Amino acid sequence: MTPTALVTGASRGLGLALTAALTRRGTRVVVDARDAARLAAAVGALPHRDLVTALPGDVTDPAHRAALARAAGDRLDLLVLNASALGPAPLPRLADLPPAAFEEVLRVNAVAPLALVQAALPALERAGGTVVSVSSDAAVEAYEGWGGYGASKAALDLLTAVLAVEHPGLRVLAVDPGDMATDMHAAADPDADPAGLADPADVAAALLDLLDGDVAGPRVRLADLTPAARP
Repeated sequence: MTPTALVTGASRGLGLALTAALTRRGTRVVVDARDAARLAAAVGALPHRDLVTALPGDVTDPAHRAALARAAGDRLDLLVLNASALGPAPLPRLADLPPAAFEEVLRVNAVAPLALVQAALPALERAGGTVVSVSSDAAVEAYEGWGGYGASKAALDLLTAVLAVEHPGLRVLAVDPGDMATDMHAAADPDADPAGLADPADVAAALLDLLDGDVAGPRVRLADLTPAARP
């Protein structure tokens, strides 16, 4: 039986790199992103695009989440909660963070992932599947300007940990991939040298190596793994 994965936020960065790596393994992948044109172009450039079902939309939209769950089918082997919102950029101090902007970050980074898990849960349980929440070091470290985003990822981490306790038949992990050369990182830290950041393709390979093994959660930093598994 062909394994199935669902990866959110897959038009660029880690989501796109994971999609490419999974299809090279013969996995059928359902993907989404808010920018329909960018998603179509990204999927169209993949060598195994016949294995990809692309559904443009916003993960905060209940109808879109239902469509993703339907497209995944009756069995879902892997759900990667990758879609994220950074919030205002340049990153403001908490005293200057508009509450409405913070609410939107929470909707995208914490509320929508939980709601998508709920929609996909029957298919995940049938497959004894894996849920990966893409986290951040900002979830556990106090960086100036990162309070809103970090709080949303901390909430996602705790949701992930509780989900692991409540559904022991699933493997549930929050994974901190480290700093990557992505559009989001460039928006958050425009002065960072891209040469010092990990390539999302390397991070995707390290993440799949992690999932091939028996590393326990609920939270994993890829940088803490053995050198051979690091991006």
